[in-house]
Amino acid sequence: MMQSNESYRLFIAEKPSLARAIADVLPKPHQRGDGFIRAANGDIVSWCIGHLLEQAAPDNYDPRYKKWQISDLPIIPDNWLLLPKSSTHKQFTVLTQLITNATEIVHAGDPDREGQLLIDEVLNYCQIAVEKRRSIKRCLISDLNASAVEKSLKNLRNNQDFVPLSTSALARARADWLYGINMSRLCTIKGQNRGYKGVLSIGRVQTPVLGLVVKRDLEIENFVSKPFYEVYAIIETTHKETFKAKWQPSESCAPYQDDEGRVLVKALAENVCQRIKNQSANILNVSNKKKELAPPLPFNLSALQIEMAKKNNLSAQEVLDICQSLYEKHKLITYPRSDCRFLPEEHINQISGVIAAIGHNCQTLVDAIEHVDVTIRTKAWNDKKVEAHHAIIPTLRTVDFTKLTANEQAVYITIATQYLAQFYSNYRYAELQIDVEIAKGKFVAKANQMLAEGWKQLFRSANNQNIQDSEPLLTKLVKKGDQAWCHDAELINKETTPPKPFNDATLLSAMTGISRYVSDPNIKKILRETDGLGTEATRAGIIELLFKRQFLIRQGKTIRATEIGRRLIDMLPTKMTVPDMTAHWESQLDAISHKQFNYHQFMAELQQSLYLLIEQLNRVQFNH
Repeated sequence: MMQSNESYRLFIAEKPSLARAIADVLPKPHQRGDGFIRAANGDIVSWCIGHLLEQAAPDNYDPRYKKWQISDLPIIPDNWLLLPKSSTHKQFTVLTQLITNATEIVHAGDPDREGQLLIDEVLNYCQIAVEKRRSIKRCLISDLNASAVEKSLKNLRNNQDFVPLSTSALARARADWLYGINMSRLCTIKGQNRGYKGVLSIGRVQTPVLGLVVKRDLEIENFVSKPFYEVYAIIETTHKETFKAKWQPSESCAPYQDDEGRVLVKALAENVCQRIKNQSANILNVSNKKKELAPPLPFNLSALQIEMAKKNNLSAQEVLDICQSLYEKHKLITYPRSDCRFLPEEHINQISGVIAAIGHNCQTLVDAIEHVDVTIRTKAWNDKKVEAHHAIIPTLRTVDFTKLTANEQAVYITIATQYLAQFYSNYRYAELQIDVEIAKGKFVAKANQMLAEGWKQLFRSANNQNIQDSEPLLTKLVKKGDQAWCHDAELINKETTPPKPFNDATLLSAMTGISRYVSDPNIKKILRETDGLGTEATRAGIIELLFKRQFLIRQGKTIRATEIGRRLIDMLPTKMTVPDMTAHWESQLDAISHKQFNYHQFMAELQQSLYLLIEQLNRVQFNH
């Protein structure tokens, strides 16, 4: 270690890989110490290994909490304790000594809520002087390549600017502890009283996710299929061209329809068929609307995980692990735990370099690169939408692509293709519709006709070369007021189908689009902006934890609840098993990070809800 009177600037990275990337751009030669790297100019780079501190266990507050008793609940600390983790105690000792002796400190945690707190909590633990604390700088690094790291080191910000982000993460950590400890103890004790031997783990995010799966499984099991009927008129124009138009039931048919407007009475559909055969058809309206569809935005982590689950059947955790490897080991992509799908406008200067790197790394995308137009600017480039981090895109790095695993290649290609899509023109199509009246009934024919393939050519599969959406309608051959002829009718028998079981893609999609599953209309409204159950960094771990706890099981590609998972959800108050409460917490945590909500108010509301839930849960039994 160094002398206490030695002055130096200390960079604190979240993990060793980031520390090495920072050290690589500092003056050489380097001296490697035990838990730090010293540059030639005296700068020192050290690191955490994830969280070096952890929330104290209940018995650290009071030895009586070693025994789990309902009478002790809720356990709510007056003064919160953080303790050094035993597994990383050596690095913690190194880092705290470096912090104590440093004259300048640069916080270089990952650019997200957890990354901010992870290093702030170590700095707080060291109880450094107020003046020294106020001078701490923040370095935001989302690309581990040397040029990007150098740029970040030249754009240091004051760490005080990120206090709200850290406070939000602190509120989340403490809320998770309070909710998880108290609810898990209560449920486990009640389960053990009924003969269950294991721990019934409860979490503010994991339990509603389990609730989603249990509810879906029950919907499938209890589903009763019902037949329904559709009628199509076969219409011939005066030019002897034919097209089909679908019957639109009138209001008088409502008693014979379900909530989704499907006709449930076959006799009604058969009657319509008889009435329209060999009848004149009046063309009420013809529309031909030209529309455009912009390319999909670059990926954030959840969108990428959903895409890779669909394409390659990879789990959320597998995609996260692959992304961490592409980011830390290969330096081929930018920071992967991002919740943002937009890019800073300063990145425009790197477009040509990134595209050249993609072409070097991935031969399969060379043809796609030949058709890019680097002057195109999609809505992805938007400084107002970018905060601590931006969308996941390829870096300027070139490598021997054959050294990557097949899954690493697949994820990189997917990220790169989405980036290249930003430099393709919009997909253009015509939305065609003909409204027809036959025997006083209304019929509609609809179709989309491709006009220009644009960015969609990038995503065209080898066995689907023709992406024309449907047969073009005859809008040029018919016009409003024309007479045509319905020479036949077609009755289609269909059956309602149950919802599909969750799989990796749809469960992740449910977690990110949780407002679809929220019952409270006020919370639903809030969540349209601050949407999501869990965070980009935690969703994969939450799903894996439910498998580890044996609450979920895989059946082929589907995800189902186990019997224990079902019984747990069955015993809990509905409030704990639906996303409303935890999704509302997420929106409040997001508001804290933007100085729009108060930490103390959040914790007070949480504690109040704990008392109510414990009282409510005490009245139910766990049936094992």
